Amino acid sequence: MTRLPSLLPRGPVPRPGTTGLVYLALAVLLALGAALVAARGGSLFTTATTVDLFTRSSLLGFLAIGQTLVILCRSLDLSVGYVAALSTVVAATTMAGDPSRILLGVGAALGLAGLIGLVNGLVVTGLRVNPFIATLGTGLVIKGYLDTNFQGPAGSVPAAFQALGYTRIGVLPVSTLVMLGAAVAAVVFLRRTRMGYHMYAVGGDAEVARLSGIRAGVPTVTAHVLCSVAAGTAGLLLAARFGTGSATVYGNGYELEAIAAVVLGGTYLLGGRGGVAGTLAGVFILATLDTVFNVLGVDPFVKDVLRGVIVIAAVAVYARGQHSRAAVRVRFPPGGAPPPAPGPDSGTGPAAPAQPLGGSR
Repeated sequence: MTRLPSLLPRGPVPRPGTTGLVYLALAVLLALGAALVAARGGSLFTTATTVDLFTRSSLLGFLAIGQTLVILCRSLDLSVGYVAALSTVVAATTMAGDPSRILLGVGAALGLAGLIGLVNGLVVTGLRVNPFIATLGTGLVIKGYLDTNFQGPAGSVPAAFQALGYTRIGVLPVSTLVMLGAAVAAVVFLRRTRMGYHMYAVGGDAEVARLSGIRAGVPTVTAHVLCSVAAGTAGLLLAARFGTGSATVYGNGYELEAIAAVVLGGTYLLGGRGGVAGTLAGVFILATLDTVFNVLGVDPFVKDVLRGVIVIAAVAVYARGQHSRAAVRVRFPPGGAPPPAPGPDSGTGPAAPAQPLGGSR
């Protein structure tokens, strides 16, 4: 009797990647949010709510992109919120309402942010201080400086620069387009450059990377510098929206929200796995939650509780999937067990018995 070939694929069924699952979760969340808002007689995809969603994502996106680079190197940066606050003050006081000083203000803010990132990276890699403690300490130093010298709004941002915070093309704010451009640049940087490969290597195993000829400290320092520059860019966006420097924006918990977006996007908190593409989906998930809650008029305290529960549940499901995949091991190829290796004394026969180390007596 002739056996018909099986139409089913042999071997394990391929599963969607982590990034694909995160974008699928984003699509499901948008559908559920639209259904909930429609049940209240509203619409989630009006021009106003769509612009609000993209506006929320732009600020968090800059912070999360930089945080992704640091986490991939098995580090962390808790100073990004303070760096963003300091950047608003530096930019606004340097510009002082003069359009001719816009470039000077932008350069001063980003330059100082990069210097703070360099200090963070050197403290973590050179002094071997835990990144949680090192960056938290840096943030507290910045907080002390801001609280001592700036009790309210500082400086003034020219109207030409404020356009960055309010100008949009259709429903897409210019700030969101800039953030998406930065995300694409970060993806190319991680996937196409030597430094990007080194960041993954150091995050995966710093000792193996060192034995492979990689100076483990260089990628980590580079990641911290880029992370602080991204936080400085977020600060410039805040200054453009407020029209002045705001020294108290560090109290909004931006650093923790950025870490949540990174982890929600599938980046492994212990480094070496993940990427900016997933982080971008995590950013839009958090922005969608905020937008839906605001449209539904959810109490702010209840909103924080719901966001926390959703983030924990999503990350728990992702972690469970990671563990289940790690537990599956393909012991043999689909065709069965491999044939025994031929012996050293014959081409086809079984292997000859091994001799003792001291030879036969």
